[in-house]
Amino acid sequence: MSHHALHLLVGASLIGLGALALSPAVNAQARDVPQTREQVQLSFAPLVKRVAPAVVNIFTRKNVQDRAVSPLFDDPLFRRFFGDDFLPFGQPRERMESSLGSGVIVRPDGLVVTNNHVIASGTKIIVALTDRREFEAEVVLADERTDLAVLKIDVGSEVLPALELMNSDDLEVGDLVLALGNPFGVGQTVTSGIVSALARTKVGISDFQFFIQTDAAINPGNSGGALVTMDGRLAGVNTAIFSRSGGSIGIGFAIPANMVASVINAAVSGGEIRRPWLGAAGQLVTGEIAETLGLDRPGGVLVTHIFPGSPADLAGLLVGDVIMGIDGKPVEDPQGLVYRIAIRPVGELAILDVLRSGQSLSLPIKLLVAPELPPRNVTDIGGRNPLTGARVANLSPALATELGFDTFTHGTGVIVLAVARFSPAQQARAQPGDVILDVNGEQVTTVEDLVRLLDAAPQWRITLRRGDQQFVIAARS
Repeated sequence: MSHHALHLLVGASLIGLGALALSPAVNAQARDVPQTREQVQLSFAPLVKRVAPAVVNIFTRKNVQDRAVSPLFDDPLFRRFFGDDFLPFGQPRERMESSLGSGVIVRPDGLVVTNNHVIASGTKIIVALTDRREFEAEVVLADERTDLAVLKIDVGSEVLPALELMNSDDLEVGDLVLALGNPFGVGQTVTSGIVSALARTKVGISDFQFFIQTDAAINPGNSGGALVTMDGRLAGVNTAIFSRSGGSIGIGFAIPANMVASVINAAVSGGEIRRPWLGAAGQLVTGEIAETLGLDRPGGVLVTHIFPGSPADLAGLLVGDVIMGIDGKPVEDPQGLVYRIAIRPVGELAILDVLRSGQSLSLPIKLLVAPELPPRNVTDIGGRNPLTGARVANLSPALATELGFDTFTHGTGVIVLAVARFSPAQQARAQPGDVILDVNGEQVTTVEDLVRLLDAAPQWRITLRRGDQQFVIAARS
């Protein structure tokens, strides 16, 4: 028995002794049977009846071709001699793959929100209502960065039941919630629990790590389903579980309704997401940093970089400032800062709560989109060189933000967007996300520079950066 387990058992024993010491009157009062019919019938049933019709099942289907029965046939050398279409065992075999998830009707005209990973691989998406009617859905917007997707089904003039989104900042730890979805494909299921934690930022599910944690049972198939409050509003979209076995162990995560609302608004206003860009980056204020800065507790974001001409720069933010909050909402870490900026509309003013040299400041900042300077100039590298088959583009704050990269880590230059299979670039082990720094010692700042330098040399020494590491590709024609 572990020391920790022993403490738990001792605590339980003490509770039992305390119960024995209670007077008979107090003990009887604690065990009173329900006194009224309403107390006897206390139930979530009325709430479930109201919200369940707005939670749907989502099926996706796609045709898959099995091209090869052996890894040999995917070997580049084999394909070089026999071609991509060589199949010694007949024609490709076609089969149907399907996946299952959940969704939430958020507008009576048939607008549905779900997780992007539920529909990402499907070529045909079916939304099944609780009355068993099925509709083929159109994807209005799919956002991999938030793992959200907005679908539209055509129900004519019919008015569907829809869930109203709450202000998820009003949630508190301990609030009762219901989780609705279709776990394991068994059919619509309701589980209850509480909000276990807020602003979970170290989950690693999407680019915007800021999740509601709940102990309401969530299982595979619940993805895209509803997390509902006791007043019948949508608190969040269930998206992931923490599990070592694949089943629920009482740690589930939901995307907050405020983030869901920002994606829905983008979907209905043109289908394009325009997110504000702060133009600053920072690090978590640890206990050691807090002591150095004279803070009474850890928390906030210590500003380490500011992009020239960015909204942060124009607002007067300085390296060394500590961002403590936005519009009165506390910021505990860099992920929380990114979330708070992302849910705000472009063009609005926000107020940064900043600590500078021990003084509290309020800095108004106009939220603008990241600029695309220089233009990306997407180019497929051809010819005979080590990067043939790579698709590249000029890096800019806009492209870095779009790809989910840190503007300051990737900086400017030329980035690899994609690498064709069996190409020289793949054989040279170039990967999407690599930043090309120089060719034969000459700095690469634009796609034009790269093409010129590759074409001009009979041999190449190319330096690339991948994350925080650099490596060299050396080759000759």
